[in-house]
Parts: sequence; structure tokens; C-alpha cells
Amino acid sequence: MKDETTQQVILAGEPIEEHQGHYSDERFWAKIGRYAKAAGEVTLSRALTLYYAARDKDTPVWAKTTIYGALGYFISPLDALPDLTPLVGYTDDMGMLAVALMTVAAYVKDEHKDRASATLKRWFS
Repeated sequence: MKDETTQQVILAGEPIEEHQGHYSDERFWAKIGRYAKAAGEVTLSRALTLYYAARDKDTPVWAKTTIYGALGYFISPLDALPDLTPLVGYTDDMGMLAVALMTVAAYVKDEHKDRASATLKRWFS
């Protein structure tokens, strides 16, 4: 059964989908590689869970659009709080990822969470 539902997530006054153009797999992995420790495990867990959900063929297009919008925001060099700002630089990213995760929660499978956890264990162990 195809899900044709259209969803639009608004965060900080703008649709999350507007950040989708900032997303690419290459930029996603480059940012994570550079800033993994600074972003922290909670932020990375959300980002990786969303990434694996977006790569799943069962995830509907509207959910992938929301996910890629949030991940685009995460990797964008321009955001509300610069990521290099000590202590608070990733709080807006965390919020964006959390909203996206709640929005698409019905399509996030245990296997997505497990893959994210396994990736984090490799990095932080």
C-alpha cells in the first residue's frame, strides 16, 4: 500500500523540507567524521537512525523528504546556532533531528536503530 500522505514540518518558521537541498551522502558522512565527538552520541544517534530509515525502501517519500530536510539542516554550514559555538552549537541540530524523528517515528524500524547503535559503538568504543 502506497502512502500518499503529504506532511510538512515547520521548525523555526520555515519548512524543514527547504533544507533537503543541502543533503548529500558525501556531505553527511564528512560532517559526521569531522564533528562526531563535538556533536555527541545523542545527536549522532538521531542522525544515523534517520539516515538508515531514509535508505529503507519501505519508508514513504514524504517521510524521506522530512528526513533529508533534517539531515540537510544538520550538515548545512548555515544554521541558527553555528556548530562551532561551544556547548550550544548543536542544540538546534538536535532539535531539528528530534522533530524529524518524532514526525517519521512510525517508519523507523528497530533495524534502523540497531544499525545506528552499532555504528556508534564502533566510533565511541
